[in-house]
Amino acid sequence: MRVTDGRVGQSPIRPEAEAKVNGAFEYASDLAFAGMLWGHTLRSPHARALIRSVDTAAALALPGVAAVLTAADVPGKLHYGLIEADQPVLASGEVNYQGEPVAVVAAETLDLARRAAELVEVEYEVLEPCCDAGEAVAAGEYFRYQPVRLGEPETAAAAVVVAREYEVGMQDQAPLGPESGVAVPTEDGLVLHVATQWLHSDLEQIAPCLGLPPERLHLAMAGIGGAFGAREDLSVQVHMAMLALRTKRPVKMMYDRAESFLGHVHRHPARMRYEHGADAEGRLVYVKAHIVLDGGAYASTSEAVVGNAASLAVGPYKVEHVSVDAWGARTNNPPCGAMRGFGGVQTCFAYESQMDAIADALGLDPLEVRRRNALAQGDKLVNGQVVDAYDPARAVDGQPFSPLRDLLDRFADIPVPPVPPGRDIVELPGGTGNTTHGEGVRRGVGYGVGLKNICYSEGFDDYSTARVRLELGGPEHDGEPVAYIHTAAAEVGQGHWNLQTQIARTELGIERVVLLPNDTKAGSAGSSSASRQSYMTGGAVKAACEAVRELWRDRDLADGPIEATRVFRHRATKPMDPVTGQGESHVQLALCVHRATVDVDVELGLVKVVDLTCVQDVGKALNPVALEGQIQGGSAQGLGLAVMEEIVTDDGRVKNASFTDYLIPTILDMPPMRLVIVENADPEAPYGLRGAGEPPTLSSTPAIVAAIRDATGLALTRVPVRPEHLTVGRPS
Repeated sequence: MRVTDGRVGQSPIRPEAEAKVNGAFEYASDLAFAGMLWGHTLRSPHARALIRSVDTAAALALPGVAAVLTAADVPGKLHYGLIEADQPVLASGEVNYQGEPVAVVAAETLDLARRAAELVEVEYEVLEPCCDAGEAVAAGEYFRYQPVRLGEPETAAAAVVVAREYEVGMQDQAPLGPESGVAVPTEDGLVLHVATQWLHSDLEQIAPCLGLPPERLHLAMAGIGGAFGAREDLSVQVHMAMLALRTKRPVKMMYDRAESFLGHVHRHPARMRYEHGADAEGRLVYVKAHIVLDGGAYASTSEAVVGNAASLAVGPYKVEHVSVDAWGARTNNPPCGAMRGFGGVQTCFAYESQMDAIADALGLDPLEVRRRNALAQGDKLVNGQVVDAYDPARAVDGQPFSPLRDLLDRFADIPVPPVPPGRDIVELPGGTGNTTHGEGVRRGVGYGVGLKNICYSEGFDDYSTARVRLELGGPEHDGEPVAYIHTAAAEVGQGHWNLQTQIARTELGIERVVLLPNDTKAGSAGSSSASRQSYMTGGAVKAACEAVRELWRDRDLADGPIEATRVFRHRATKPMDPVTGQGESHVQLALCVHRATVDVDVELGLVKVVDLTCVQDVGKALNPVALEGQIQGGSAQGLGLAVMEEIVTDDGRVKNASFTDYLIPTILDMPPMRLVIVENADPEAPYGLRGAGEPPTLSSTPAIVAAIRDATGLALTRVPVRPEHLTVGRPS
């Protein structure tokens, strides 16, 4: 993939842009190989049951069926997992959630594979599922408990106390590209073409399950159609590999939309009880929080999500007395794991709602309450993390610089959009449904602040590897120097391929850059998650280019290529103390502030988000256009959680596994966005950047709900906000 223009700070066209626009880009679901079989998964219809027997005879007898495998056919370890290996490759003896894989089939066509799966006879003894996360915690069924203790919250006196309970529904990542891949047998192993967020983590989990040494597996990145955390856990990988090993033929697996909803993790739903005490001026005195996240049936990343939720439970605000208790419950609901925001989204909705409630109780402006409590350089989060990523010499009116105040103050110059006279119905709630011509429509404005950790936390050895080779190009490159970049970093749509080429041109002063395919022949790049790839793989590419540049000073490319491989690590972090929650557990912190303007039809409960204004500190804008896309995309997912997106379950069974019933924002739902990009550089990070993809997902949801509250006067303690929340019980 050849690119020839654009440096850091510019916005060159993405190298894959034309292929994606004209349909030539090959996604994982487009892959095809000669002699390829199709695989399909038989999944449990029950949320909890014992497996009494599995009979595959009828399926195997169907002409065109090449293999039917169950747990008895797993050639290696029976379980895998990102943090804890507790997820069965195929269920044996019991199933613990609806959709758990029980058997896999390979056949000549996908339709035939599906028909064969229907012929597999499974005898279940259905059991009562545990679907209440609070009850699970009370029974000791949880993946992690993380407290945070600071000061004396039980005795601290406050002038005003606000206590409320909040609930966040189960959100899906909803990537448009379904889970898909192809396993191709080789003479001594397999090549797996997979759409994943972390090739080397997949390799570490797959090889033991296949009973093969890792060197006999080669993982190659297939085209990814969105991720947002949904591709961190394994899906088709082990199953298609088992089928390929058994049949000695390439095997492709591709989920349909309904199976995709069952076949990947989701955002943890949450129930939270918060109590904030403040003095008469609105300054926080104490915060108490009881946070229960539903992790579903298996661990996935719940342990890390709980750590984030606990350490970010109060947000970017100063408070001396804190008591936080956070759990990740084990239930028979669908497994939950990584999704954009990763534990910060749930608590952000709660603590921002609390800040608004304090402002309302004291008759203060909601922005002013946040200003008075804003952390500044040298202050600490509730887990003891020091805010230290800003110029220590920078001060405002003799006070340490506060990055949050800096963002809040910028809204003074951005007016709220006025209500236009004589609006077209498409601009009103309900749109072309012609539900109103303005009667019953009220406008509201609200704010939300999000604080998100960047990169992996709590002592994880987080690193990325990059290899850069510089050589004289052939005629196709006009004999000019060409840099070849090889990493395993996943391009999930965030524009990371583009950024790698920008860094190479900036550091080497050349124009021609070629990206080599992402695969496990390169060292690990870590996951394309936690808003970390610009920081980590960007840092690795930068370091490798710097090494090549130094070697180039004393060498002539006519004498041969110059190559360097570098491993980049961020500063060390520490695990949270299991009793107090103290410990500098995070690498970097990023802030985003949203102001939402909404129109609400209070008679029908319909909401139209009119405007989203976002002020975000990005440290350094490496690619402004891609950055704006990340902020807009994160805001869209936050809007979805605020007013429409939720996986609905009943006794552990998913009721809306389709894009007909699970709604995501479209272009008609997203308002115009006004963005203010702030560049307060982080001296520890490459180019001073701050991870930017996740923070807007945090702050947009509470801002929109605050605006709906402003329009309706309702408390609104649950998201997504549904029409019945705005109309039931309202006086006629």
